[in-house]
Amino acid sequence: MKKILLGAAALAAFAGPACAADIAARPYIKAPPQTAPALVYNWTGFYIGGHIGGAFTDGTNLLGSDARFLGGVQGGFDYQFAPNWVVGVEAQYSWLTGSSNSGIVFPAGTVVTGNTDQLGSVTGRVGYTWGPALLYAKGGYAWRDNSNVGVAFAGVPQPFTTDGNRKDGYTVGAGLEYMFAPNWSAKAEYQYYNFGHTTFTSGPPEIVGSRFRDDEHTVKVGVNYRFGWGGPVATKY
Repeated sequence: MKKILLGAAALAAFAGPACAADIAARPYIKAPPQTAPALVYNWTGFYIGGHIGGAFTDGTNLLGSDARFLGGVQGGFDYQFAPNWVVGVEAQYSWLTGSSNSGIVFPAGTVVTGNTDQLGSVTGRVGYTWGPALLYAKGGYAWRDNSNVGVAFAGVPQPFTTDGNRKDGYTVGAGLEYMFAPNWSAKAEYQYYNFGHTTFTSGPPEIVGSRFRDDEHTVKVGVNYRFGWGGPVATKY
């Protein structure tokens, strides 16, 4: 019996290393690479900025049809929700260069001129955002200066009165804004201003009863600095 037990032990000792050698080593599995987080642009917050552009009309109002340069400032607040929609409110103020048109000349020689030096607005806006871009529409209250209407005959100023020449009106517009750097965005925007009509109620006989539209078309480009009131930009994986 002792010989049998000793032989079995010797056989086990000899076979053990051979069996271990026959077992394949566990393959090495490389961990998947880490992916960088995707940036989520957050439009929520206050902003201020400036703009430049041009103002023009269709020739049926007191300003003729010549384009004029404008520049100004804006500021507002946006709120992003749902998650690609943005609503906000904006105040904007623009200064315009003097009118370069020669006025509206009536058949008998009376010349009527007008000029708007300043435009302002307070509007709401709603937009849709994807990535760093925001497409939006806006509308609300508009204000202007008194438009500086003048009447002259043979170069001599003439007395007159008008019904209208309003300072208050409305505005609508649309634009595209793009975040090009942290806290900075650029925009391109069209905006229409309407202030009703001006009718001459007295003055040289040929102008009495004449009625003109008081409106402006503007095209602007601008830059905004965003304060990020809504917190840091979020990330997702």
